[in-house]
Order: sequence, then structure tokens, then C-alpha cells
Amino acid sequence: MKAMPIGLLLLALAFTSNANATNLYAGQSRAEAVCSQCHGIKSPSADAPFPILAGRDAAYLQSALKQYRDKTRKSDIMNAIAGSLTDADIANIAAYYARLKP
Repeated sequence: MKAMPIGLLLLALAFTSNANATNLYAGQSRAEAVCSQCHGIKSPSADAPFPILAGRDAAYLQSALKQYRDKTRKSDIMNAIAGSLTDADIANIAAYYARLKP
């Protein structure tokens, strides 16, 4: 068996590690399209009772969104909205909001 050249091995590892990486641009796009009507981007809509998501912990946001999607956390609005999100969408949205300053 021939050994794989080190450059080819490093290139393969680089592509493998990026396969699960979050995409902030995709997160921004989904947040603007789905979340911002109620939660805003850096602050919620005027007179809205919805929490600000900017600056929240990414792990917390991911957990909450998955719970809403799986209906283990109850909210008619959030269950419906999160029900359409994939794991990648949730990771991207959480990473995007976590990086914002409120």
C-alpha cells in the first residue's frame, strides 16, 4: 500500500473539518428572513414582547430552537417557525446571533 502524500492528506482534512462548520452568511440570511420580524436583528420590533437574540450564547440558542422544532418546548408560533429549520439552519442562525453585539 502506498502512503498518501502529506499535502493531499492535509487538504482532505481541511475539507472534512469545514463540512460541519457554521456559515454566518447563511445564518444572517435565515435570521433576516425568519427571525427578524419578531426578534429583530439587534433589537426586537417596536412594542414587541419578544426577547433580543443578539449576543445570546450559541449553544443556548441551538438548544432552544431544536426544542421548539421538536415540540418539546411549547409555543405555537415558535413550534411552527422552527419546524421548518434544519440542523444546519439552526447552527447557522445561532452562530450569527451569538456574534452580534446587542
